[in-house]
Amino acid sequence: MTAEWSLDRWLAAHGAELVSLRRHLHAHPELSHHEFETAGLIARELSAVGLAPRLLPRGNGVICDIGTGKRVVALRADLDALPVPDTKDVAYRSVVPGVSHSCGHDVHTAVLLGAGLALSQLAGRGELPGRVRLLFQPAAERFPFGAEEVISAGGLKDVTAIYGMHCAPQVKAGLVGVRAGTFTAAADTVEVRLSGRGGHTARPHLTADLVHALARLVVDVPALLERRIDPRAGVCMVFGSIHAGEAVNVIPHEGFARATVRILNREAWQQAPTLITRLIKEVAVTTGADASVDYIRGVPPVINDREATALIAAAAATALGSNRVIEAEISMGAEDFACYLEHVPGAMVRLGTGSPSGEDRLLDTHQSGFDVDERAIGYGIRVMVHTALAELTQVPR
Repeated sequence: MTAEWSLDRWLAAHGAELVSLRRHLHAHPELSHHEFETAGLIARELSAVGLAPRLLPRGNGVICDIGTGKRVVALRADLDALPVPDTKDVAYRSVVPGVSHSCGHDVHTAVLLGAGLALSQLAGRGELPGRVRLLFQPAAERFPFGAEEVISAGGLKDVTAIYGMHCAPQVKAGLVGVRAGTFTAAADTVEVRLSGRGGHTARPHLTADLVHALARLVVDVPALLERRIDPRAGVCMVFGSIHAGEAVNVIPHEGFARATVRILNREAWQQAPTLITRLIKEVAVTTGADASVDYIRGVPPVINDREATALIAAAAATALGSNRVIEAEISMGAEDFACYLEHVPGAMVRLGTGSPSGEDRLLDTHQSGFDVDERAIGYGIRVMVHTALAELTQVPR
């Protein structure tokens, strides 16, 4: 196949350059909504091969079409880093204090850029059967999420399907994990303010004991939620922040608690704000406290389209071999890739970044020492290129 022969040759010539680019990005991470240097670098790389990238209105993301035609397939990568220090002892360690690519978005960016550059070579020979749209998205880690910014800028106009991938350190490099249907959970935030009459700890009966009320809230609401919703919905409510009072002998008049809510089922996610708000108020009233609830929507669950999942699984098998395509586990983590799937069908897969030999124990994402087996970049490029070509040549949905 001409495209595969061209891709082999292209990767042999440019693979080392993409590893170097990934290391540059890793050393110079930018936080959500501030990916200006990263976006500028990507735009320059694309312009250098004759493409016409356009920056998002704020300049922190890039959209670029390759080829021509009415049929458009989108490939997405995220650009932002996390407020996590880089503790690795490597030459490409982050030079930005307290910030690192501990989620692997530098790898996602290198993969998508490599796929785009390879596809541009194919388009130059007149062998690209349609348009491929590259979406280099800001702010996948922080609300407001960058997917909506890309969509508002026309990123999904005329798109028939969208594909993405995420680093998976638990999966060996050279493997790709796929799953149709629910892939990741929805994720929302709940902020609760309790108020009531404070007073002396010697006379709690004359007060609304807010510390006690918060303790009840944190224990009882998640437990009640499990009994009010179908257990198959995969609901997980966890409080990560509680605060009330300063003095040991004073019952405070105000207290706060914040939680995340993660849900695998879309219908349950839609019901969650009303149900959880009611449960919080029900528990609070038994303690004598008044409750104010702010339920903040995050992202829906990633629910991979079955046809799109089958397509990217077959493309991965073509690119890497059928024995390298495995079933991905469902994750309770969240992904704003879900926002795109609210508009067009598509699928996300897991790109194995762990050591193929299993000898090196690589840390999980969001940990300060996170790193990858960089051979995963080439594997990811192969999968994305074959996926784009398969989508553009299949019978229209």
